[in-house]
Amino acid sequence: MSAPARFIDIHVLQSVPFANLNRDDTNSVKTVQYGNTLRTRVSSQSWKRAIRTVFEDHIGEAALRTRRIGERVTRELEHRGWPTELAQRAGGHTAAASGIKFELAKAPGEAKQTVPNKVLTNAMVYVPQAAVTELADLAEQHRDALEQAKDIKKPADKSILPAREVEAVLRSRNGVINLFGRMLAEIDDAGVDGAVQVAHALTTHETDVELDYFSAVDDVTAVWDDATGSGHMGHAEFSAGTFYRYATVDLRDLIANIGDQNTAARDLTAAFLTSFITSLPQAKKNSTAPHTIPDLVHISVRTDRPLSYAAAFEKPVQASPQGGFAENSRIQLTAYADAANTLLGTRGLLTSGWASLETKDLTSLGERRDSFDDLITTALDAALTPTTEVQQ
Repeated sequence: MSAPARFIDIHVLQSVPFANLNRDDTNSVKTVQYGNTLRTRVSSQSWKRAIRTVFEDHIGEAALRTRRIGERVTRELEHRGWPTELAQRAGGHTAAASGIKFELAKAPGEAKQTVPNKVLTNAMVYVPQAAVTELADLAEQHRDALEQAKDIKKPADKSILPAREVEAVLRSRNGVINLFGRMLAEIDDAGVDGAVQVAHALTTHETDVELDYFSAVDDVTAVWDDATGSGHMGHAEFSAGTFYRYATVDLRDLIANIGDQNTAARDLTAAFLTSFITSLPQAKKNSTAPHTIPDLVHISVRTDRPLSYAAAFEKPVQASPQGGFAENSRIQLTAYADAANTLLGTRGLLTSGWASLETKDLTSLGERRDSFDDLITTALDAALTPTTEVQQ
């Protein structure tokens, strides 16, 4: 890589109203004890999926994570006019040729008999969307053999498709996989080290989980007025607060994944930073519509190591006298950034900047930018353009 930058850190403070962005297995709000106080938490997996969805739209590429790759190939072949039975056999043979151990899906009903050719790989494959087309093309090349082949009826059955060619497709990657990485130990050389690290989001202050009781009116009963009570009653958990969110992009890992292509690295990193800023998990969006934007975004470009500011909130933020946590969260983050950079020294800091709803000047976070786009552009200029002057 021609520029000295190694890491791009992004820090976000975002106030989210009454919502449940990320639920656990009991539909409860996810929490964490931090600084001996209860905080609302949104898992990195949850927010990362929201980021990836927006990211795919930005770059015009998509990836597919599934155990049902064979069924997806079946659907593609049916769209091409293949008879259903043959398309199902081709899908089963495609999955069986992947080299990944598999099982057969069960039919609905009490008997739960296995369904021939409906193969579920034990590990999820993670491939570019285009891989489905490539696998279907491979089936087309071997259609005559598939017409004569036996169905896949048990895990010991072998595919007539060339395993080497199927595995080559499953090793393919695009911008999504190059950035976020891929874990697929079952296929040699299919793993990709992710260039992005995303932290769990947590509130900067103590939060309480609120129980929301609700009822639904039966419209017929309401019109006829011949009975009392609601048609349905229930409850759900929600919380609200100001979240600290953090991620870092390892430019060296990204360049290693895509080759020495600064333009591609810039485009992918810009798309990720934009997606990180604008994304929001979609749980219960229809009943809460929590579509806020960040109160503050701070980006720094470093040559030495990534630096999270989560420890700024180990001591929970207290509400301002007028109420609200956002302002004091900005103050506490700024003070910690100043102290941390003083302690580490600024040799590893190429540039830093911020954009915010805040009207005060937060000089410890670098130069103020008018917009998120301007903030991202300036950071990438410093990170990936060798002639850019270092900004302090």
